[in-house]
Amino acid sequence: MKYKRILLKLSGEVFGKENGEGVSISSYIKMAKEIAKIKKDNKIDLAIVIGAGNIFRGRMVGEENFDRVAADYMGMIGTIINGKGLKESLKEEGIVAEVFSALSVGDVIDSYSKEKAIKCLEEGRIAILAGGTGNPFFTTDSAAALRACELDCDLVLKATNVDGVYDKDPRKNNDAKMYKDLSYSEAIEKQLNVMDITAFTLCLENKKPIIVFNIKEIKNIAKALKGESFGTLIK
Repeated sequence: MKYKRILLKLSGEVFGKENGEGVSISSYIKMAKEIAKIKKDNKIDLAIVIGAGNIFRGRMVGEENFDRVAADYMGMIGTIINGKGLKESLKEEGIVAEVFSALSVGDVIDSYSKEKAIKCLEEGRIAILAGGTGNPFFTTDSAAALRACELDCDLVLKATNVDGVYDKDPRKNNDAKMYKDLSYSEAIEKQLNVMDITAFTLCLENKKPIIVFNIKEIKNIAKALKGESFGTLIK
């Protein structure tokens, strides 16, 4: 394997119903089956940062008189729900996972620390990282980049609903061109929407390669792990 320790960023929508909203047990189970196969077939350490778009996003708050900090904490709590659901579904597939939360929730889930997460990975378990960064105003992209740096991951895999990074929105433009690979500087120069700027800068400064891929192709992650063409590679 070209990459041994992987950080997988999953958006909350993959755990929702058909419209990507709400909580769907069958979606947890479906994703757990895919992740279990990846773990069983490849000798890798796997950490997963989980979103909560199916439950609540802080940025859903628009012009309403609703505190942004409170909204972000609501989103963080949503990631804990998704983390718990994924862990239980992985258990049914014979995969041991631990959920660590950056947001303290008492006896429900263990609090995150670098040392505990690394021990989890070294013992062959999957580390599910919930609660974002534990702070408002930071996205789960930022949490993914931060954890990848802290846990010394070799690669950040960002699952999206398109095949990779395009020069324009492929859902609105039939002539959109997908990039197979990019440098960090090219992505910045072309103002491509890879991750939010905080997350992208962290990966750039710490030389963490990023692969953006379609969540529907998650079964083909092994290609990326072996260095084969898969999605868009930014390095």
